[in-house]
Amino acid sequence: MGNKIPSPCIDVCKYKRGGYCIGCGMSKTQKKSFKKLGGRKKQLRFIEKLMAQQVELGGFPMWPRAYRKRCRKKDMACPLDHELAGAETSPKNKEAA
Repeated sequence: MGNKIPSPCIDVCKYKRGGYCIGCGMSKTQKKSFKKLGGRKKQLRFIEKLMAQQVELGGFPMWPRAYRKRCRKKDMACPLDHELAGAETSPKNKEAA
């Protein structure tokens, strides 16, 4: 597994949810900061925090599927299936836990 992790951006980039993208849940500032992160551990922590943020914002049920597709397209292992397997992205899943 390489050091790089694909950006959590899924190329929707419409900031209608209080300044957060309706596709991935990142703000413009967060999107820029991910590109500058050095190291896999920092990138993984960023994605973990983003997933928690997605839950706080009401959930982004299409994001995991779109992100996995993006990873496959880039021929990279998806951190959702490996390092972050089992992480919650839906408010309904969080309540059930």
